Amino acid sequence: MESIRHLGTRLGTVAAAISLVAGLAACGDMSPRTRDTAIGAGVGGAAGAAIGGNGWSTLGGAAVGGVIGNQVGK
Repeated sequence: MESIRHLGTRLGTVAAAISLVAGLAACGDMSPRTRDTAIGAGVGGAAGAAIGGNGWSTLGGAAVGGVIGNQVGK
């Protein structure tokens, strides 16, 4: 039973790493403003999740962070 849990954890880690690499590769040809918007949305979403702990706060944080990142990138 323990090895099944370990396998699930390992698969989750590999999936997260693949997603991270794919996401970073997609950012290679972004304009600086688009990149700043994406960074703002990511940071805002993480902050919203940490503060509120639910989906709505994550969504709100991502929206606010995206707008702020977009304006900073002007």
